[in-house]
Amino acid sequence: MSTVVASTTRRLPARKLAVTTNLSSFTRRPLERPPTRFGRTPEITRYLRKNKKTQLPIPQVDILTREFAPCRFEDHYHHTVAENAMYMTYVHEPHPRPPPRNIRLTFDPEDPYTKNRYNPPVGGSQIGKKRPPPSKADNVVRLEKICIHTMQKEALHSKQHLLGPIMALRAISGESYKAGGRHTADGIQIVRGKKSVGGWIRPGHPAGVKVELKGPAMYDFLATLVEFVLPRMRDFGGVILPPQSSSVNSPSSVSGVVSFGLPPAAMALFPQIEVNLDSYPNQYGMHLHFVTNAKGVGAQNRARALVSGFQIPFLRK
Repeated sequence: MSTVVASTTRRLPARKLAVTTNLSSFTRRPLERPPTRFGRTPEITRYLRKNKKTQLPIPQVDILTREFAPCRFEDHYHHTVAENAMYMTYVHEPHPRPPPRNIRLTFDPEDPYTKNRYNPPVGGSQIGKKRPPPSKADNVVRLEKICIHTMQKEALHSKQHLLGPIMALRAISGESYKAGGRHTADGIQIVRGKKSVGGWIRPGHPAGVKVELKGPAMYDFLATLVEFVLPRMRDFGGVILPPQSSSVNSPSSVSGVVSFGLPPAAMALFPQIEVNLDSYPNQYGMHLHFVTNAKGVGAQNRARALVSGFQIPFLRK
């Protein structure tokens, strides 16, 4: 037993010596990088695809941009207008709503002779008869988008007359096709005729341009409209309301869209046009459509209450 212990104690210094000699002989060398990888620009083995519409290269990854600065009017909606709109449009319902009544269809859906036929419900259209959704904190009326539309009658004879409205709307809205990394932005769109009207328009012919604004761009345009354009219009007293005797169940009353027009002189009041007015020899009128999420009976009144919270007046004659 003693001889085994002695032999192990004799081998330990030898192992330590071997480890120390190996560590002392190790020296660090600088990493040698191959020049073919880091010394020169790598060769392009695969070219990027090009967009057939814009002829610009399509990146391999989606490039997205977020908000660069807080939107003042959007903060105004979330902090002030949303609470006031909830208070003004709130309808108390003490009991839960009954389930919707199943309206019988005109034709039997199981009948093979009427399976592919248009099957309307009995009693006519239900557009102006549906109740609004219940008033909740997550169902407050809000702006979804703003549509700007202008019609150019001279474009029916020559498409060159659309260049002026296209440049004007692009300057006012700041929108372009998939600009700013927003892949859902359509930019300025050309409006074409759908029906044939004798001596005026034919299907497929360009008749005007339009643009849809969403998100911060929508609130920025609304701020420019309220602070620079409408206060300087002499003949603008407010958005004219329909008479009180008008029906509240019409399709326009339950759409939740507030629409009004601006004369051609209003285009020169936008700061983007005013600083470079000589580049726009012609001025164009436009229609503005404020699309909200209001639905059901009384949707138009809730949409007007929301738009009035952004300092847009209404007038009843």
